Amino acid sequence: PDLLPACNGEITTMSFLQDVVDILLQYVVKSFDRSTKVIDFHYPNELLQEYNWELADQPQTLEEILLNCRTTLKYAIKTGHPRYFNQLSTGLDMVGLAADWLTSAANTNMFTYEIAPVFVLLEYVTLRKMREMVGWPGGCGDGIFSPGGAISNMYAMLIARFKMFPEVKEKGMATIPRLVAFTSEHSHFSVKKGAAALGIGTDSVILIRCDERGKMIPSDLERRILEAKQKGFVPFLVSATAGTTVYGAFDPLIAIADICKKYKIWMHVDGAWGGGLLMSRKHKWKLNGIERANSVTWNPHKMMGVPLQCSALLVREEGLMQSCNQMHASYLFQQDKHYDLSYDTGDKALQCGRHVDVFKLWLMWRAKGSTGFEAQIDKCLELAEYLYNKIKNREGYEMVFDGKPQHTNVCFWYIPPSLRSMEDNEERMSRLMKVAPVIKARMMEYGTTMVSYQPLGDKVNFFRMVISNPAATHQDIDFLIGEIERLGQDL
Repeated sequence: PDLLPACNGEITTMSFLQDVVDILLQYVVKSFDRSTKVIDFHYPNELLQEYNWELADQPQTLEEILLNCRTTLKYAIKTGHPRYFNQLSTGLDMVGLAADWLTSAANTNMFTYEIAPVFVLLEYVTLRKMREMVGWPGGCGDGIFSPGGAISNMYAMLIARFKMFPEVKEKGMATIPRLVAFTSEHSHFSVKKGAAALGIGTDSVILIRCDERGKMIPSDLERRILEAKQKGFVPFLVSATAGTTVYGAFDPLIAIADICKKYKIWMHVDGAWGGGLLMSRKHKWKLNGIERANSVTWNPHKMMGVPLQCSALLVREEGLMQSCNQMHASYLFQQDKHYDLSYDTGDKALQCGRHVDVFKLWLMWRAKGSTGFEAQIDKCLELAEYLYNKIKNREGYEMVFDGKPQHTNVCFWYIPPSLRSMEDNEERMSRLMKVAPVIKARMMEYGTTMVSYQPLGDKVNFFRMVISNPAATHQDIDFLIGEIERLGQDL
């Protein structure tokens, strides 16, 4: 009750916010300090019992509120720590952080120019620049920042369906033929999730076989399209992946584009993870053919290190998002406003309330330039190659697939000494299945590092090491290898 807007609350407010900023700055410094833990792990019931988290009728003092802030950060995972490798989104960018603080203070909504003038213009400028990098002439087209890659992929599916059957918007799915979409067996689960949400159904998402390195096989795609057409289904979307979640594979976009053109199917590229490589002259060849896509998902919050969340959907045809999604709400999108209404972007979004995500990316881009992003990305890929070269012939390691990684994903098994002389049979497999989860649990208990693992297809649990934090160094990679060996040698 002592803080603004209470009368005479200025002094209390300033000192309170100063204290909060001090807590945050200490956390930022700690995040980059290798001698601190990545995680102070507690089991859920321990954390619940150790503190009182319940909400009460009576207010607490500001001292207690500051304590709440400290406690929350004490148990937060330091996602900016140079040894946190658990997710595709890592790192802590200072300019991005500043931008995030600014948008929270401005606290506005992205739906109209009326209430978010600068932010709406920056979204327009930034999306156009991203479309230019995809290779669409003059950056033409459309787009939107969405709450994440899953929603961006769902937008693509929604728009592709509307393009083919515009009547579905008013009349619903009952009035159109059975639709089918195609994506690789290594693609992100959000493609199926989108199909479920849009009433297309997960059975209508046909998974195309991949080669041993995780790339979609174009001949299998064509075969499955013909098969679907023979059954009377209507193929409406192919979602190619540029940077798969586990292997970091890039589907052959040129071959897929040829097939989509031949059968008149919407081509979407899910570049949530791999889209950032468009910033790198050295690596962008991996996305050759992306300029032929009808839509592209690109998540700057992954490879480019923009604070969560920041995901863009880019669409080649202008005006399609608007006609697909608009509802003409007259209390928001009045047609008799005194400025150019094309800047009221809210009616082309699925959301009404939409957070300002563009400012973080825009400000970071201003601070680094395209060359700064390029250097950051090239460094992460170089670190992945360093890890690969270090373990590919090292005793106790087996690579999940041959050849150097295309992205920063390095997939491998650690084989403890007790399994090294065993012949490759069922028992060895079932024992190997248990190795990664135990090492991961120990990593978290010690709090030294985090890296993710998973099974895939017929392959038992293996580590998927990814690097997207420019703070990581060769020493951190060496540390990770040492840590895996320290924690797994007795298994």
